[in-house]
Amino acid sequence: MTAQPARPERTGPETASAMDVAPFAPSLVKAVFRDVTPMHVSRSAAWAAASVTRTVLTEIITGAKEAAAEAARKKLTPGDLLSAIGRNVEVDVANTWYGHSPTFKDETGVLYDAEGVVVPSPERGRSRRPSAVAGAHRFEAGVKRLLRSQGATAVPVMLRDLDGIASVFLTNLARDAAMVVREGGIKRFGTVALGTSGEPPSFGSPFQDLSVRSGDRRTIGRDDVLAAATIQLFGDIRQRALSDAREATRNTPAG
Repeated sequence: MTAQPARPERTGPETASAMDVAPFAPSLVKAVFRDVTPMHVSRSAAWAAASVTRTVLTEIITGAKEAAAEAARKKLTPGDLLSAIGRNVEVDVANTWYGHSPTFKDETGVLYDAEGVVVPSPERGRSRRPSAVAGAHRFEAGVKRLLRSQGATAVPVMLRDLDGIASVFLTNLARDAAMVVREGGIKRFGTVALGTSGEPPSFGSPFQDLSVRSGDRRTIGRDDVLAAATIQLFGDIRQRALSDAREATRNTPAG
């Protein structure tokens, strides 16, 4: 039998960074971006968005695992999700999901967000553009892979919540990245997204390079996604998400 030639080793994000960015593939990321904007999404932008989403979901799962461990359970439940958000407000990233999730519904049928505020019932109607909620099922396989990588399992309702959170967060990230391209940076949002009460508006390192962008207004690049992450996230998780995304895209072609 003729020996099969050895396959050449692949380099770049497909090997070294793939484990960092998985389980949300760039093809899925680009599909979400297409729901939001007709702009071209560069490869490095897709990898960055996948990495940021992974970081956020990993943090939520970690908090839920801690809650489950305290109750001597291995399988994650919706109550563990509520506990994770209650313990760490930085992971409260998907408010629009609450109106569609039974996790945030009490016995009277009233929906509440993580801070106990009543969420209005979603309007029923057809939308010409696919919504983050309608597309949440696309994240199921990736969320299951992420749970396995964290040594966790979840009941179906909890899995659906994680799908929805991932979809809503990535959709919002895509919208903000497109806004960054249109606006030429995030200068207009500096005092809201990056400043703190009583401090003068300042980006500072590592945000200074993200405050003003260069390049065409038709392509979403990696730095546009990082800038969007500074709008969507705050605190320690923002720092980790930016660091993880930069590492994940270190060897990724820009196009």
